[in-house]
Amino acid sequence: MQQGMKRGSWGRGALIGTLLAGGMLAGSVQAAPFVPGAHKGPKQGVQNEVAVLGTAHLSHLPATFDPASLGELIDRLAAWKPQAIAIETVSGQQCDMLRRYPGRYALSIKDYCPDLSAAKEATGLDVPAATAAAEKLLSAWPAQPTAAQRRTLAALFLAAGEPDSALVQWLRLPEADRVADDNLKQTLVDALEASRVNRNETTLVAAPLAARLGHERLWPMDDHSSDQFGPNPKAYVTAIRKAWDNPAVKRRSTMFDGVEAQVDTPERALAMYRRYNQPDVADIAFESDYGAALEEPSAPGYGRMYVTSWETRNLRMAANVRDLLGPTPGMRALVIVGASHKAYLDAYLEQMHDVRIVDVTPLLK
Repeated sequence: MQQGMKRGSWGRGALIGTLLAGGMLAGSVQAAPFVPGAHKGPKQGVQNEVAVLGTAHLSHLPATFDPASLGELIDRLAAWKPQAIAIETVSGQQCDMLRRYPGRYALSIKDYCPDLSAAKEATGLDVPAATAAAEKLLSAWPAQPTAAQRRTLAALFLAAGEPDSALVQWLRLPEADRVADDNLKQTLVDALEASRVNRNETTLVAAPLAARLGHERLWPMDDHSSDQFGPNPKAYVTAIRKAWDNPAVKRRSTMFDGVEAQVDTPERALAMYRRYNQPDVADIAFESDYGAALEEPSAPGYGRMYVTSWETRNLRMAANVRDLLGPTPGMRALVIVGASHKAYLDAYLEQMHDVRIVDVTPLLK
């Protein structure tokens, strides 16, 4: 009997030990989750810094908006001396990929990928060939390139689907050298001139800032490879718009209408950017948009599909920024992105071992 009891006691003890080892008993000690952002490095050398500037989409501002009012903002960003500027546009390489799958990406191509037919005809190059040619040219880029070299690079960027980088080259040319030649045909000059007067944050802030700082290009970091609209795109749009019909949308509009109503002086432009980079923007954006979409009740789950695309898009945007930093350790990068993206990029990039997020608030004071 005692021997049986001993065996029984041993069996119970072994079971308890197994449960403890597996963490199955209530109150057992659990290992703390691994937090990548808590492990920063390197301990030696210059650290990578990223400042994420949330912006209104300037093309949506009323006619009272004066682009000249952005001068003080550009001055303050230039004083921070970023070594690279990333922008919310889709790269030529990704658009080339999207065009290979029109069944899924037809709507995305229409909205985010410019027509490259004129540039292809003028240069004779498709996106892969033009991209390779631009990279080869930049690999041996002189400290003082000629006007002809800048015009050639601008043409290559246009054919590669990088019109914003082409604009940087155009702005770096003296006015007298902004002309057509054998490599930059008149059709491409016309496209660059049209781009120069567009009213958006890339052409009015990022490109002039890059040109002033002596950069040769801008870095597209947007991503639309996660775009999907389910079995019925029209029903998808209807469902999302219905989700957006909520009280938080009205509160959000009230928060920003005042700062967008009349942006015609440097102080008003800075006030708008200060407002869009305050912490409460993230909460109202979630409540009015993605949080509402999560509760959208359609059978196909259009709202949850929308949030999937949104989160994936932001993750891939953050990955593109992280990838940008890799070849130049110790880089200081400025990211200019729609204000709803800012908190996501700050959070995702902060988890990277070799990224330090810089608060943009002091830059805007």
